Amino acid sequence: MVPTRPRVAGRGQPVLPCSAGWEVARVPALPSLGVLILVATDADEVLAEIDAAVGGAGVDIVRVRDGRAVRASVIEHDPDVVVLDMQIGSMGGVAVAIDLRNEAGGGRLDDQLIVLLLDRAADVFLAEQSGADRWITKPLDHLTISSVIEELAASD
Repeated sequence: MVPTRPRVAGRGQPVLPCSAGWEVARVPALPSLGVLILVATDADEVLAEIDAAVGGAGVDIVRVRDGRAVRASVIEHDPDVVVLDMQIGSMGGVAVAIDLRNEAGGGRLDDQLIVLLLDRAADVFLAEQSGADRWITKPLDHLTISSVIEELAASD
């Protein structure tokens, strides 16, 4: 028998299955922020860190476990901020950021606010080339995550 991951997204909030392999974690909305964040990561601990940083502040989180599903999820959910982990299944965060920028440049997609989660400081060069609006180098800290997301959401 293959072990399965628990179907919860931080703080015990239920994860709702959605089409094409992503899941929606609903965090109770509060008037302070009221944004939708798309988080593309296959690492449960990354989602937990982001939920701990901004969860409970009027945030809905849509999780995508594979980079190839990000564009479809962006079209379906129209997020305020897209957070991309460097390693996302078979298509990494840099490639996804470039894809989203190319689609927006071609007029096929609205421009997105993109945060890239870097694995190391040396990845800053890649982040700059990807067209990401902001990036955060791991290990993640809650203050940085919340301030970056709040800043980008307020600029939208």
